[in-house]
Amino acid sequence: MHEITIRKARRTDLKKLLAFEQRIITAERPFDPTLKDEKIHYYDIGKMISASNIEVLVAEIDLEVIGSGYARIESAQPYLNHATYAYLGFMYTDLNYRGIGVNSKIIERLKEWCRSQNIFELRLDVYNENASAMKAYEKVGFKKHLVNMRIGL
Repeated sequence: MHEITIRKARRTDLKKLLAFEQRIITAERPFDPTLKDEKIHYYDIGKMISASNIEVLVAEIDLEVIGSGYARIESAQPYLNHATYAYLGFMYTDLNYRGIGVNSKIIERLKEWCRSQNIFELRLDVYNENASAMKAYEKVGFKKHLVNMRIGL
């Protein structure tokens, strides 16, 4: 297998990134009964690519985009011991390239960007039943912190 390259996303990547978004939504639908049945979007990827408070990265092998992820700088609650943090999302690796470290390489580069922005707290959300995603995030150092619970009435 060829080398994995991580780079900033470009507007020319938009078609591929929109396809990734739909694959993420498809994968998450079984975990979330609150998602609408019709086609939805989680992100405004074009806007995210040009935003100064968001770093959108892609992974490539042989110039083919095979993965994605972003870090978004957020203001923390005033009672926390950090003023800002980075929220990670849009983590996706093409099915044909899973298990070779794509996700961890993207996260490592996002960590570097966060440090360069003086951000030292990272957070993300993952569905409790999504065992493979939980395992991937724990593998790169994330720990369970808070459980979000819901009930439909």
